[in-house]
Amino acid sequence: MKITFLLFFLILLSSCSQKNNNIQKESIANFYYKKAKEPKQDLTFYYFNLAKNSYLEIQDSLGVGKSLVNMAIIQHNQGDYYGSIETSLEANKFLKNVKDSIIRWTLAASYNNMGICSSYLYDFDNSIKFYNQALKYANVPENKYTYYNNLGDVLVSLKKYKEAQSNFEKALQTKVKSNYAKALNNLARAKYNDNPNYDPLPELYEALKIRQQQNDLYGENSSYATISNYFLTKDKNKALYYAKRMLEVATKNDSKEDQLQALQKIITLDKENYLKYFARFQTLNDDVQITRSKAKNQFAVVRYDVEQKNAENQRLKLRDTENEIDILYRNIGIGSLITILISGFFYYKKRKKRLEQEKEIEVKNTQLKMSKKVHDVVANGLYHMMIDVQNNPEMDKTKILNDIEKMYEESRDISHENIAEKDFAPRFINMITSYSSEEQRVLPVSYKESIWENIPYNTQLELYYIIREILVNMKKHSKAKLASVKFEKNDKNLIIRYTDNGVGIANLEQQKGTGIHNTENRIESIGGDITFEKNPTGGLIIEITIPIQSKYV
Repeated sequence: MKITFLLFFLILLSSCSQKNNNIQKESIANFYYKKAKEPKQDLTFYYFNLAKNSYLEIQDSLGVGKSLVNMAIIQHNQGDYYGSIETSLEANKFLKNVKDSIIRWTLAASYNNMGICSSYLYDFDNSIKFYNQALKYANVPENKYTYYNNLGDVLVSLKKYKEAQSNFEKALQTKVKSNYAKALNNLARAKYNDNPNYDPLPELYEALKIRQQQNDLYGENSSYATISNYFLTKDKNKALYYAKRMLEVATKNDSKEDQLQALQKIITLDKENYLKYFARFQTLNDDVQITRSKAKNQFAVVRYDVEQKNAENQRLKLRDTENEIDILYRNIGIGSLITILISGFFYYKKRKKRLEQEKEIEVKNTQLKMSKKVHDVVANGLYHMMIDVQNNPEMDKTKILNDIEKMYEESRDISHENIAEKDFAPRFINMITSYSSEEQRVLPVSYKESIWENIPYNTQLELYYIIREILVNMKKHSKAKLASVKFEKNDKNLIIRYTDNGVGIANLEQQKGTGIHNTENRIESIGGDITFEKNPTGGLIIEITIPIQSKYV
């Protein structure tokens, strides 16, 4: 009986040790991945490679795939196109469960990267195949529009202008202005190549104007190149002007590839300064080739160095493990058995007590969570209804009953998952305006129903409760005569800025109450940021920033 318990205890001890070891390895892998995503990071490729190897150790195929795709994108950006395709193909082996939305998104990004690299290598047939695969797995509309544009660009290279136009027209559905300008520029180019009598200039100039307004220097270069090509056979002076504009902007943003393209055009068009521009072209071209060669060697050296270190670590771990086993066998005896049995008894008692404590903490956390939800849904809901009735004394009885029924449904479903509402956008703005009265004016600024596009519903609902919490506090404590809630949205963030002219919060950092802490916790739960500051003219300013998309996959 004692031997059986001893064997069971040893197995349990080994299992717990392995579990803790895996948790530690997962933490290390996540650290490397986050480190690689830091901005202005010269060792990005190196850290992604470390993350990939760490994820391999714990058999996290998604982590391996994401790390490899990002490594492939870095290789593509440095001109190592063959190496980038090879890395993407390696990544795809780990991205098998295509029902997972994150895997589909990552797989689409990988195929898009392979399509871009293949087009740079003039392997257009494979490029089309890869872009079609990217479209097959894409599950984000904006990404699809990008892939349609990329596919259309390859079809233009193959002189399949009708098919190219069809893809560019799909890409024009994008809501991102810079992507819209890109698709518009490419569509005009395809139409002109298909029909030399077509006048593409209005669309080309419109695309250029959008890019200038967006300060999209790489986009400007694309427009200058397209317009210069258009004038090559029509007006040499204009063709030269736009080629020089392209060279000027490409030099400004240090885009060597665009500088080379611009110089090729200028050499052909500016005969008087041929030697000067040709010499510059030769020097720059040599520099680009050397840089690409260094990049290829650099990536190979980094991967080799990391693999060598991993192999050495594995050898050291194996040797340590063998030593530990030898020591363990030498020390096993009657005394060890007695010690293990006694230790096992106390371990069992201690573990039982700890599990009971964890259970109590879990119950308390659940109670706090439910209490917080009741506060947000019921307490603030009731206060909101009181304000609505107070500000609208002639409110229809039916509306009051509908509001009560809505609050009843929300309170009944507190423990269930939220289901998206079709009327959320008008409900949100109605909630804000209901706090406005003759004594206190609350003004929504720049609010549009389309502002909620690409914002998940759970984020929408959290923002609804957060803004309502802010307005309830305004009504109770601020003594403000005027408040505004301004909405801004760009390609990266949704920004909501609340301003009032009330008494503000004295000693802001020391006086933050439960309401403010709850608000900060809610913002953190949806990946956003919130700041509180004094209004220079008196009152309070609160700014909420919610990210829409991430730089890395």
